[in-house]
Amino acid sequence: MANLCVDLCGVKLKNPVIPASGTFGFGREYNELYDISVLGGVATKGLTLAPRAGNPVPRIAESRGVILNAVGLQNPGVDAFLEHDLEWLKSKTRVVANVAGSTLEDYGAICARLDGKVDFIELNISCPNVKCGGMAFGIRPDSIKEVTKISKSNLKKTPLIVKLSPNVESIVMNARAAQEGGADALSLVNTFTGMAIDIERRAPVIANNTGGVSGAGIKPIAVRMVYEAAHAVSIPVVGMGGITCAEDALEFMMAGAVAVEVGTQNFTDAFACPKIIEGLNLWCDKHGVKNLSEIVNTLRLH
Repeated sequence: MANLCVDLCGVKLKNPVIPASGTFGFGREYNELYDISVLGGVATKGLTLAPRAGNPVPRIAESRGVILNAVGLQNPGVDAFLEHDLEWLKSKTRVVANVAGSTLEDYGAICARLDGKVDFIELNISCPNVKCGGMAFGIRPDSIKEVTKISKSNLKKTPLIVKLSPNVESIVMNARAAQEGGADALSLVNTFTGMAIDIERRAPVIANNTGGVSGAGIKPIAVRMVYEAAHAVSIPVVGMGGITCAEDALEFMMAGAVAVEVGTQNFTDAFACPKIIEGLNLWCDKHGVKNLSEIVNTLRLH
């Protein structure tokens, strides 16, 4: 069997497969089906300083090849996570704490609260910025740099991953802005903004009207953005967006990602992540690859 270990910001992962934030809870439910210690890590559901009830229902809808969600960061708050879930999750695998806020101060405070207690902090900057009329922090390069800088200033021990939104003018400019702000790594892509309509009611399916689009249908766009971002910065990139199998994960790694996050496929198949890990082993054996990290950034353009 191949060596699937990868290095992310100096932290060793047993393999590059990480369930994406919002699709795996804190791991307990999936651990009833299989031992999640087989995973390279787990990205927690988005954590905020105070508990959040989330958006009104319905807040998830299916469409062809994708789903839309507007869950609204429902979570028990960072203190409840620290008290009830962190130690258990750390005993299983690497912990990627996904964090969110509505102000710069929120981000700084939650990063300080988690510093040194988790393996990585993943900054969700697709949240509305209350000081900018609801515009997400992750839209403009200047706001990305600012929120990254304040978050990084509150971290002394834990690497900072900035999760980039695809709903932007230039993924390259935003990737560089995050690096300039002090990001240790990037993850992308977050969900696209979309809408599904109930033609009988002539109304949006989701109560929030719009939602984040994820699933297999977005993969080619996500791979392109990961390739562009990975070649615009000198920090590691974690790729995600529509991964359903080992072959999909390999595409992202060949495009420049050192690790991958698997999201919506966990809803379709609860065993998606262990299947992808096994698929990576089989592919490496078939192609004579001894160390999976050797395939990172090996794309040959025409």
